[in-house]
Amino acid sequence: MRAAHLLRSADVVVIDQVAREGFLEQFVDADVEIIDAGHGEAGQQLTHASRAKLVVKAAKQAQRLVVRLMDGDPATFNGLAEEARACAKAGIPFEIVPGVSSVSAVPAYAGIPLTDNASRGLHVISAADTKVDWKASVADDITVVVLGSPQRLASGLAALQAAGRDPQTPVALTQRGTTIEQKTRTLTLGEVAAALATEPLDVPAIAVVGRAVESRQQLSWWESKPLFGWKVLVPRTKDQAGSMTDRLMEYGAASDIVPTISVEPPRTPQQMERAIKGVVTGRYEWIGFTSANAVRAVKEKFTEFGLDARAFAGLKIAAVGGVTADALREWGLQPDLVPSGEQSARGLLEEWPDFDELLDPINRVFLPRADIATDTLVAGLQEIGWEVDDVTAYRTVRAAPPAPEVREAIKSGKFDAVCFTSSSTVRNLVGIAGKPHASTVVACIGPATAKTAEEHGLRVDVLAAEASATALVDALADYGRGLALAAEEAGESVRRPSQKRTTGRRKVKA
Repeated sequence: MRAAHLLRSADVVVIDQVAREGFLEQFVDADVEIIDAGHGEAGQQLTHASRAKLVVKAAKQAQRLVVRLMDGDPATFNGLAEEARACAKAGIPFEIVPGVSSVSAVPAYAGIPLTDNASRGLHVISAADTKVDWKASVADDITVVVLGSPQRLASGLAALQAAGRDPQTPVALTQRGTTIEQKTRTLTLGEVAAALATEPLDVPAIAVVGRAVESRQQLSWWESKPLFGWKVLVPRTKDQAGSMTDRLMEYGAASDIVPTISVEPPRTPQQMERAIKGVVTGRYEWIGFTSANAVRAVKEKFTEFGLDARAFAGLKIAAVGGVTADALREWGLQPDLVPSGEQSARGLLEEWPDFDELLDPINRVFLPRADIATDTLVAGLQEIGWEVDDVTAYRTVRAAPPAPEVREAIKSGKFDAVCFTSSSTVRNLVGIAGKPHASTVVACIGPATAKTAEEHGLRVDVLAAEASATALVDALADYGRGLALAAEEAGESVRRPSQKRTTGRRKVKA
């Protein structure tokens, strides 16, 4: 938490090779200066001394908070001593914020506890150190963590075996640990040389040697997540996609957000303004919200007129689903009606009470909606006796096409899945980027969205149990579990949908 606070306050951030700009976007503003300490201007890898000079130079410029963000564990084989001494020598005050060491973090993500009842000792060794006494680490009850480049790891493990460590000792080789690209291979010390000759390690990598590796068979929690390693396309705006991306991350997936629509005010505000005044004067018995965008649009108008939630006194409030209801609760409003079954306009209609002249003093409903909303709800309410003011609260405009590489990834099947949250996201994604590849799993939030997807030639693989973003991701995770179980029963390794793609296009039978 201290590190996050400092990053948010930083004027300058000096980074290594792993923590790139994409990571920093979560913490720093666009005007923060980023200095690359991984490589020099000519592309050469910098030494510890060169990095120390960069840090001191940045810190000497007055009135600037400089954060040196180091990869891995700064205090273990990573130059902290050199850079801190350089600051001290230059009279620059500094603070050290320890991070989570890769020595413990990566094995933990691989399901390997570094010590247990059978392995009570731990040695952490840099394979780049030419003066290591490997004989000190040959005992069976010692877990050895070896750090270094892939080439150094191979030579270090060979040296450990040559020093006398049993060739049958279990070894775990993990690359890109703690990310969704993590990959762990378990083998014996005697098998390492041949294995790395045929399939070299990627960077960064770490090796764990010892009996503790045997725990991975039971404790591998990260790589066994139902959507581990999946790349999921989320056609929503960043403001709307937060709950989905967080949920996808919990299941081990990465998400790429591709905005397909932008939300804009109506072209003429008079209709909306009259309706808001009607809320205040008691014109309506009900107000029905069919999206979180509608809640935001009404709230903005309330703010513009100097109103707050008290203006809803005596008014009954309906919400089409859980997400919309949550948006209302954030505003301090508790909806009177939320569908218990299908969370859609149809589901809302099924539970909306008929107009009763004796019980209902007013027969009018205010529906603030998008300009492209369907007539299902309006027609249904009129059939059960209500008068409806169907008001355009906001417009949905098709977004600009995504970058060429994203369009190519969509069409060529590099995404494992796509999550559609409305019919408009289907239409607009196909319009601005083309159809997803036949191998891409298509997940839809409800029947109407699924129907639109099928009309556009897509096969719907996943349908959410209820119309919410989290339920949609949960349904996709269940689908992922099914794929893993089927592969296990067939005696095959689990492969992501993008790894199975062919050159064919998706077809739907008539």
